[in-house]
Amino acid sequence: MTRILGIDPGSRITGYGLIETDGKEISYITAGHIQTGDGLLAERLGEVFRGITSIIERYHPDEVAVEQVFMHQNPDSALKLGHARGAAICAAVNVILPVFEYTPSQIKQAVVGHGRAAKSQIQYMTRLLLQLSSEPTVDAADALACAICHSHASSVLSELAEQVRGRRRGRYYR
Repeated sequence: MTRILGIDPGSRITGYGLIETDGKEISYITAGHIQTGDGLLAERLGEVFRGITSIIERYHPDEVAVEQVFMHQNPDSALKLGHARGAAICAAVNVILPVFEYTPSQIKQAVVGHGRAAKSQIQYMTRLLLQLSSEPTVDAADALACAICHSHASSVLSELAEQVRGRRRGRYYR
């Protein structure tokens, strides 16, 4: 079983979601968000770093999946988002966890089936896929969706690697 921590970074609210997968089945572990105060950006980034570090220490994920920054209309917002993303990634790298990055459209495609899904669709599908009793918050749903996206991508890559190994041994899979 592989435990995946999905992260939806933000300078005010950073969502997180943990799932466990065997490559076929996905199980929900927990989800939530880290809400920073109104302090200086450096203080808020420290809160993101410490929050992700605490989650890693508590739940011991094997891999981390992080949503990539997309360019907002406001470059200042995109820059702050990038800083929060960096703080989250540093928390993972600090304990030598592998980090995988996915674009928002890749995540939406993996969870909803198209790359332009609305937030409400992501919430609905994460609830459905993980068999939750209620819809997670927007930030938690985005983080769970990122983890689910990584789970799908990893299982596809594993299958391809197995097919390549089989061909090298003279067996062909269909």
